[in-house]
Amino acid sequence: MTAAPFDLMLRNARPWGQAPCDIGIRDGRIAGLGTLAGADILTDDLGGRIVVPGFVEAHIHLDKAGLICRCGQAGGLREAVEEVSRLKREFTIEDVHTRGARVVEAAIAQGTMRMRSHVEVDTRAGLRSFHAVRRLQEDYAFAMDIQICAFAQEGLTNDPEGKALLEQALAEGADLLGGCPYTDVDPVGQIEWLFGMAVRHDVDLDFHLDFDLDPGWTHMDAVCDATMRHGWQGRVTIGHATKLAVMEDDRIRHHATRLAEAGVAVVALPSTDLYLNGMDQGHRAPRGVAPVHLLAGAGVGVAVATNNVMNPFTPYGDCSLLRMANLYANIMHLGAADFPVCLDMVTHGPARMLGIRDYGLRIGDQADLVVLDADNLTEAFAGIALPVAGYKRGRKTFERSPAKLIRPKGDTVATVAGLPEC
Repeated sequence: MTAAPFDLMLRNARPWGQAPCDIGIRDGRIAGLGTLAGADILTDDLGGRIVVPGFVEAHIHLDKAGLICRCGQAGGLREAVEEVSRLKREFTIEDVHTRGARVVEAAIAQGTMRMRSHVEVDTRAGLRSFHAVRRLQEDYAFAMDIQICAFAQEGLTNDPEGKALLEQALAEGADLLGGCPYTDVDPVGQIEWLFGMAVRHDVDLDFHLDFDLDPGWTHMDAVCDATMRHGWQGRVTIGHATKLAVMEDDRIRHHATRLAEAGVAVVALPSTDLYLNGMDQGHRAPRGVAPVHLLAGAGVGVAVATNNVMNPFTPYGDCSLLRMANLYANIMHLGAADFPVCLDMVTHGPARMLGIRDYGLRIGDQADLVVLDADNLTEAFAGIALPVAGYKRGRKTFERSPAKLIRPKGDTVATVAGLPEC
């Protein structure tokens, strides 16, 4: 027996689906694991359920979520960009805050506790969306840590006034910079300008890159070259990179080696990339999602993430990162042996990208914990187990009652919860 003063005790927990134990929390951190004792301590009995670290959302757009009722269906990526460009000229701080709050609250209830949101800063949106997400950052700090990536969606060298707005966003609290070279008249020029600005301000970079199915050209080499030239290894992320989905194996290996050497991480965005890529090919469309598990095998940092929620880029979404990782496994034909790799893509993988320290389920780690309604980790991933509770820095931030069947009166058949066991 180990005695220690705890603020909260989680009894009958299964960290990462291992044997049941107690988790003691003190001052917002994990302070004990095992068979713990202590009197007059607030205690929650988890009933043998799985506990995992809070999910980490590496790539989402809070500012343009929830637009599905304001616009028609996109015909592809270009049309989605144009439609949102039209709409965002009318965005107000209150409008962005209201739509973004719905997404943040849904994400919290799905167990997400860290998030990187790209926020469009340009001459169309000004700083309105940025100020709205800054408010969200403050309003939901009790349950969610939000990083803000000041992001140029529609080009930068073709929008010179946008450069000053990005500078202002950094001065007002943006955490990092983002760009979208494929929408710029000078893609490599945008990459170089953003690296120069990132170095001056000592911030990380996150690019939308190579979002199509043409393997004949890529900007990955330009980003890797700039990363190494500026000494920014481990501080650069690229999202989409869907060209990888249609490259030959030798070219994937080449890029995996370059990305690993440069310390450039890659985020796959399964829902958006499935929806927009190959739309013109109908039911014969390729999957169009970067095979990031292959990159991980070469030492590249990888993650899967949500990207957009209910807008022309992605007209669906429930903010479940467990569902997104499960979707990725389906797309890539990954079975149970690979489930841990996929789970890492919404936990430790993105945590490293966001520079989160003290993340995990070790003594001393921050007590950001999610309780899943399952007692077997493989089944939890396969069945997309619902999060039933979350603890941010050791404080409960949400709870959800497990579903209960209501049988007819007099029915004596016992209810067996969950899916069949392995």
